[in-house]
Amino acid sequence: MVYYGFAFLCLAITANAAVSPNSLNSDISILIHNDLLEAESPLLGSGILVLDERPWQDAAESCQKLGETLWGNDSSYKNIESDLDYLVFQGKYIRNQRFWTASDHHKLSTIDTNGRVDKASANEKLPVLCTQSAPFSNSTLQDTSPQWQVTVHSNDEYLTGFRDRFSFRFLGIRYAKQPRRWDYSQLYKGSGKKASALDYGSGCTQGTTGSEDCLFLNVWTPYLPKSDKVEKSHLKPVMLWIHGGAFTSGTGSDPTSDGGNLASRGDVVVVGINYRVGTLGFLALDDGKTNGNYGLADQTTALEWVRQNIRDFGGDPDRITIFGQSAGAGSVRALLTSPVSRDKFAGAIMQSNLGGLAYGTTYSKYYTIAQEMEVVGNSILNETNCTDAASPVECLRKLPASTIANLADPARYLVVDGVYLRSSEPDLINPASTANVPVMIGTMRDDGAAMISYPAVGQSLKSFLNEADLPDSVVPSQLFPVPSTANATLDIFNTSSRIATDGMFSCIDKATAHTASRTHIFPDIFYYEFNRSYQMPGYSPNAPVCNAPITDEFPNGDPSQEYFKCHSGELFYVFGSFRRQGLPFRDEFDQPFGQYVLDSWASFARVARPTPDFAFLKARGYSNTTREIEATGLWEPFGKESQLRLLQWPSEMRDLGELEQCRALELSLDYFDS
Repeated sequence: MVYYGFAFLCLAITANAAVSPNSLNSDISILIHNDLLEAESPLLGSGILVLDERPWQDAAESCQKLGETLWGNDSSYKNIESDLDYLVFQGKYIRNQRFWTASDHHKLSTIDTNGRVDKASANEKLPVLCTQSAPFSNSTLQDTSPQWQVTVHSNDEYLTGFRDRFSFRFLGIRYAKQPRRWDYSQLYKGSGKKASALDYGSGCTQGTTGSEDCLFLNVWTPYLPKSDKVEKSHLKPVMLWIHGGAFTSGTGSDPTSDGGNLASRGDVVVVGINYRVGTLGFLALDDGKTNGNYGLADQTTALEWVRQNIRDFGGDPDRITIFGQSAGAGSVRALLTSPVSRDKFAGAIMQSNLGGLAYGTTYSKYYTIAQEMEVVGNSILNETNCTDAASPVECLRKLPASTIANLADPARYLVVDGVYLRSSEPDLINPASTANVPVMIGTMRDDGAAMISYPAVGQSLKSFLNEADLPDSVVPSQLFPVPSTANATLDIFNTSSRIATDGMFSCIDKATAHTASRTHIFPDIFYYEFNRSYQMPGYSPNAPVCNAPITDEFPNGDPSQEYFKCHSGELFYVFGSFRRQGLPFRDEFDQPFGQYVLDSWASFARVARPTPDFAFLKARGYSNTTREIEATGLWEPFGKESQLRLLQWPSEMRDLGELEQCRALELSLDYFDS
């Protein structure tokens, strides 16, 4: 006999603050068709929470504890069709699986993965569809009210985070206790108590902000398992983000790299970390004990925390992809070769890694401690009057953190310390020296435009190159011609930015890919160049050259016109975060291009290649990316006839360019071969 009064029972149950998967005895998944449009998309009202099988009464109560109700079968099945298809694609449920939905007071209702509505007995145990009404969050607003909170037991702590429209968010999780200044961080062991993960932890000291107690990380996930005994096939790949900032600035909480959209659309667990920066993170002294690389060691500590605890957040510790941009890419490069870290991850992505000439050199070629002392260490001791101290490092430890963080010339260099780094450059010949994992590497077309200033009116090309520490011997030449327009200053900048891009970015990265491909030191290498960008409003060097030109038809900029595709111009696409920050799509292609880029990055984390499976795309309803791959083909590994994926709309495979230019700069493809 069916008891229809159950429909009223759930109304009397109040939402339980900080409900947990354990208290519900259920995994909890957020499924939503995330097309990166945030609140404007008609499908974003289709989100659902999925719970494990249980009788009807338990189903209704469980939804209510989450502050939700059973999903109503009077809602459009089309809205959740791809969500249910994806559950089948994942292998979690068979086709025709029925789920509990809201009762219409006449019968207890179910819906199956084909959209068929049927009745059921209250005692049947079926998986559950709950509504998902948690609000959107953005760079300035996050609703952490008790009704959205959720608790996870991890690292011997009860961590309370919250749910927004797209993901579960656990912010400001401590991964290491504050170490003594210039000591290496140690993995934090939980207190056995409750801890808030509702807001970001302090960033590391830089300039006038931050704290020395800053070793926190953030987790964004679409899936929380009820226990650490979850089936491995249900765990998601993990993407651990290492921020850039010249090794002197940045945090894992930058809203540009918010992991919510990447976790939701990519079906991955995203982690963003803080690490010590500047002199507090990278000082090395020739005292035999202050050996530098403290920020790199923090990254390794965070990586180990993730390996030990990410299962509690639905992540697979055996499928961690480390990825970073600029100094973050330099960090990834170092972690690939570090004997302390290189067995802790399964894939690596380097976005705009620096190396080669001028300012870029030290990101890919490391000083010895003696060289670092000569370059910056001695000047730091002189500026702080610690040169003649019995113990220079103890003298420095007595100074305020703000004094250290604002020295005229900060320590910002990775060094050969003998533990974290043992050689001045990656050995791309010997397989035992480097992590044997698939790699993605690439640049912005005009990365170097952000690394130089803008010429003064009337300044000559050679004097400007000398100021930027770039070789003037390659100009004027056929390899680096100078445009001849009415704007002579822009002409000089145009040629100089091209030399800077080749000399500080693309040549060393192409050489890395070339040698590593030839020696098979990585299973696969995927190389790219962005020819479309969306510059961050807060970081637009030499403005407005990095921004698409504004016209009457395109008041936010016309990306189809020529402009410089500058450093950091890919980040909004990788994280799908432009709309989250209130930024408009400039034309009809920003959205599908962002979808394609995010889908490619997440695919690399899932299956070790940046071309998503068509079955995955179909199940998720990602039609724009499907059409792009059908039209432009697969992203082929480096070593094929066409080796570079030109990321624009539409994208294409293309041969490497600028090889003669790299040879002229003495950064040829065989740079690492000897």
